[in-house]
Amino acid sequence: MLRRKEVDPLRRKPKNLITLSEKNSYIAEQFRTIRANIKFIQEEQKFKTAVITSSIPGEGKSTNAANIAVVFAQEGKKVLLIDADLRKPTMHYTFRLQNEFGLSNILSGLSKSNFGIQETLIDGLDILTSGPIPHNPAELLASTYLDILLEEVRSNYHIIIFDTPPILAASDAQILANKCDGTILIANIGYVKKWELEKTNASIHASKANLLGIILNNYKLAKSSYYYYE
Repeated sequence: MLRRKEVDPLRRKPKNLITLSEKNSYIAEQFRTIRANIKFIQEEQKFKTAVITSSIPGEGKSTNAANIAVVFAQEGKKVLLIDADLRKPTMHYTFRLQNEFGLSNILSGLSKSNFGIQETLIDGLDILTSGPIPHNPAELLASTYLDILLEEVRSNYHIIIFDTPPILAASDAQILANKCDGTILIANIGYVKKWELEKTNASIHASKANLLGIILNNYKLAKSSYYYYE
């Protein structure tokens, strides 16, 4: 059994998650479409662990990771969302969780790898926050402690999602992409440059990662359409 911190019943609900605040919105529906597409790939490839990243900062990777985790939990799946952005973590803010202990402590060997996962107020969704920001995140992510953690949590969840730093900003995402079953790239159209996407694609292939697909963020359809996520 994994040890989990108990949820404070007075804790406020997660913030800025459209899949919670506007469940019937067009964008929330697109996240459910993303969920369906991921499930199709899961059936074909039998994967459980997925890295969600981007080329550069500001493309919405963390927002996408959080909302994807939520829609899987809303379907009744057991979901573990791991904040593996050990440089600029955000999940403890989004889900209003404590962050004194988290992934960095586990990867430093300071505690058992099955401790520190926190339940949320969303049924089925657990979070492992980043923990204190370390001085050597890439080295920690490459350690055997991450392998041990993955081995221990695989049997407890239907899907495990990692939020990572942008690929072109640090090597962390490449390291994780190599260790996980699949990688999903967030591309903010009109923001990320073509050459940055090309360099990111080359980095993903160099790490021998399995690129599952690309989610286009802020992609505008024809006139009278909504923003489209795919």
